[in-house]
Amino acid sequence: MRRTEVLIAGAGPAGIATALSLARRGISARVIDRRPGLLDKACGEAIAPAGVRALAALGVHTQRLRAAPFQGVRYVEGALAIEGRFATGVGLGVRRTELSREMLAAAERAGIEVALGCALTGFEQSPRGVVAQTSRAEHHCRLLVGADGLASPVRERAGLALPAGSRRFGVRRHFRIAPWSALVEVHWRDGAEAYVTPVAADEVGVAILARADGRNFQQQLAAFPELAAQLAGAEVVSEACGAGPFWQRARRRVTGNIALVGDAAGYTDAVTGEGVALALQTGDALARIFAESGSPAGYEREWWRLTREHRGFAALLGFAVAHPCARRVAFRALAVAPGLFERLLRRATGDGGYGAPASRGVAALAG
Repeated sequence: MRRTEVLIAGAGPAGIATALSLARRGISARVIDRRPGLLDKACGEAIAPAGVRALAALGVHTQRLRAAPFQGVRYVEGALAIEGRFATGVGLGVRRTELSREMLAAAERAGIEVALGCALTGFEQSPRGVVAQTSRAEHHCRLLVGADGLASPVRERAGLALPAGSRRFGVRRHFRIAPWSALVEVHWRDGAEAYVTPVAADEVGVAILARADGRNFQQQLAAFPELAAQLAGAEVVSEACGAGPFWQRARRRVTGNIALVGDAAGYTDAVTGEGVALALQTGDALARIFAESGSPAGYEREWWRLTREHRGFAALLGFAVAHPCARRVAFRALAVAPGLFERLLRRATGDGGYGAPASRGVAALAG
């Protein structure tokens, strides 16, 4: 049996960020993931300025990423367009596999053991911690962290899962074409949105969010004729990658010596772009609480506090998805008051700098 202070199931941004945050506080962690290589996910792949700064604070060399800067966000629906720009720097569009590579490198520099291709096969709690079985070894740890994504087995096995909410799915592809905008574009149609993110000087990622399961990317792209025309002739440089259903729920984030972070802790809808943002926020909060008290008990309350604005924004955008006529009225109003949309954008993305009270200074637009 191997002994460790913290065992983290999941080597995506949530798991690695939690391990890095623990290491900064002198707590050792081992990270395992059943997947054998660089980790990917169908998402919009855009990180706002505060998120970029937070990654750098964790020791992630963001300047080494193959990425593209962006200055804000534009919403487009037919002839309507509203946009806002950041106040405190530029964001980065970066492929999730590229981000995974650099986060794994940061973990290696910090001396964190990461075992890819190693699955968590079972666990049970004891008065002194958690005994966890993996496909390679048995571990005794003080804390088990579930950072294992939307369909979290840790959440399910710990009895923390609730039935999923609305069934929406995402699908993403990359195209070899120079970005035509310095902004992330969100194209709206009834029942679907398409996110266009520059991820390199000669490449954009297109993620489509809809009720369809995403197995036919071209069919979904056809619902956005202007965008399809913009991409006509561009080389497709990645296979379609899908994710969902979204709106995963948890009864709570802590039970005994088990805690959930990132998507595993509950995910509203990708339209909020909360993925990387909450992975960094919740991972750091859990690390801080555990370092201070030796227990994850205070994390549940902190999770609710940190996610309050995200959940409110999710409810607002969820209403916009479900009520297209009201959405178009709101878009027209914001189009004649662009300053208001910009203020909303900055608040929603924590664009006040790392450590800003409204969002603990960490935000991403598409996780």
